[in-house]
Amino acid sequence: MQNNSGDVEMVKELGVKYQLLKDEIGKVIIGQDEVIHLLLLSIFCKGHSLLVGVPGLAKTLLVNTVAQSLGLSFRRIQFTPDLMPSDIVGAEILDENRQFKFVKGPLFANIILADEINRTPPKTQSALLEAMQERSVTAGGHTYKMANPFFVLATQNPIEQEGTYPLPEAQLDRFMFNIEVGYPSFEEEVSIVKNTTIGVEAEVNEVLTVEEIVKYQQLVRKIPVSDHLYEYAIRLVQATRPDTPNAKEVTREYLSWGAGPRASQNLILAAKAHAALQGKFSPDTEDVMAVAKPILRHRIVKNYRAEAEGISIEKIIEGLV
Repeated sequence: MQNNSGDVEMVKELGVKYQLLKDEIGKVIIGQDEVIHLLLLSIFCKGHSLLVGVPGLAKTLLVNTVAQSLGLSFRRIQFTPDLMPSDIVGAEILDENRQFKFVKGPLFANIILADEINRTPPKTQSALLEAMQERSVTAGGHTYKMANPFFVLATQNPIEQEGTYPLPEAQLDRFMFNIEVGYPSFEEEVSIVKNTTIGVEAEVNEVLTVEEIVKYQQLVRKIPVSDHLYEYAIRLVQATRPDTPNAKEVTREYLSWGAGPRASQNLILAAKAHAALQGKFSPDTEDVMAVAKPILRHRIVKNYRAEAEGISIEKIIEGLV
């Protein structure tokens, strides 16, 4: 890493801290190794994540446990159809001196769990979008900075779509990862039921400080990447775009819309973090392939033919990779 022995030691240190984090989270969350890995990746990449899964898979508990192990403040916002932007951002009120005073809403925390984000109207979604992208909010003509670090981890239920407000593509693109939370295996579910019905709660210890998290985020961005890997990631993203010279056959057949440049940026950034967590000092194509699905899954749109033939987004991405 540019012959910087300090950075090399920090990469080794990050690998150790990552294992400690997984051990602490594993005290409460059984299984879901890939989900935990991607959540921690998004933290070290300074990105946001969308968790998609049916109710009852401990998504809220997982995010809360991650926040505890990282020593970060945590707020859960239940999104509902009557939620207004001021309910999450905050509002100006008249204090006892008849002066306007801004009272911060629940959005001012390190980790925000936006539960069932697609159940709230676009006006409230756009307020969250500003906080995600700009890391600040505007109220009463004043701009207020969010906490540092700041992450939005949103959930969606893929089953019930009645009465929901689907996220527009522009807002989906703001999420670094689309993480699918699946059912536990039989053995994992046995352990879950045993551990949650005996009345004993595991204590989660803080592994990282806020200063260490910021330090590791800066480290990830300093990891060197070869020109070959930049080109590989960009070719992969351009291959998702129909009616372009780099489009593959599977793209022309099954996709109506491809990923934008933000996907290329996130592929490289996530590959850097993935490599660092594996103890490597520079990423390779395997690291890009490891993060391709959760990064591209919500950025490409299937056409009617893919829907009719039952072709999944994952299968299309596998054909591209």
